[in-house]
Amino acid sequence: MSRKLYPDAKAALDGLLRDGMLIHSGGFGLCGVPGLLIEAIRDSGVKGLTCVSNNAGVDDAGLGLLLQTRQIRKMIASYVGENAEFARQYLAGELEIEFNPQGTLAERIRAGGAGIPAFFTRTGVGTAVAEGKPTQEFDGVTYVMERGIMADLAIIHAWKADPEGNLVYRKTARNFNPMMATAARVTVVEVEEMVGQGELDPDHIHTPGIYVKRMILVPPGTQKRIEQRTTRKRSEPANAATAGAAAGTDPLPTR
Repeated sequence: MSRKLYPDAKAALDGLLRDGMLIHSGGFGLCGVPGLLIEAIRDSGVKGLTCVSNNAGVDDAGLGLLLQTRQIRKMIASYVGENAEFARQYLAGELEIEFNPQGTLAERIRAGGAGIPAFFTRTGVGTAVAEGKPTQEFDGVTYVMERGIMADLAIIHAWKADPEGNLVYRKTARNFNPMMATAARVTVVEVEEMVGQGELDPDHIHTPGIYVKRMILVPPGTQKRIEQRTTRKRSEPANAATAGAAAGTDPLPTR
């Protein structure tokens, strides 16, 4: 049994939460979002939170749950277009927003994890993004200074983990999770599958276990929401069969 493994999200967050803290929340849209940990934060009642995330989920999932309960004071994000409650709170002056270009946000988090307090980038120079920020010229080009972000807590979703907390993410669920896992004083992970010690190929580990303090297992059958389902319309089976016959070939299978 792993000393880092806790029975549920409430237990894993016990003693870590407080009002006004800064939280990294992994995910992109609803992919790779630590939903169980977000629910536990909601149920804890902490408030005045600053949340760093690519986006704010949707109205009834992801960080949207914390917006519903008015527990988030400020969002540091890149894209928030899928959350009507987010827009309502912002337009009503109830929510503070710090918008970042997506690459800049990713680098601010990475810098925080690498111990880099600030860096210079050309992105945003001459726009509202650079207002109030120091600028400097390098080789005749103007750059704007951006601060690294170090969080009090990072909540992460991973695919596989071993008892030491070495993590592997699956495909696009990798997104912001690896950077955020390194850029917090405490990192708590919800993982879909726990494997034995030595079962993960060292070359395939995305986050070393030294960054991970606590983990929980996602119960089997937990729903994975899809934010936007986009599919190509399929031909009717009869039409496909007719087309195949006309071409002298078998119709392509549909599924």
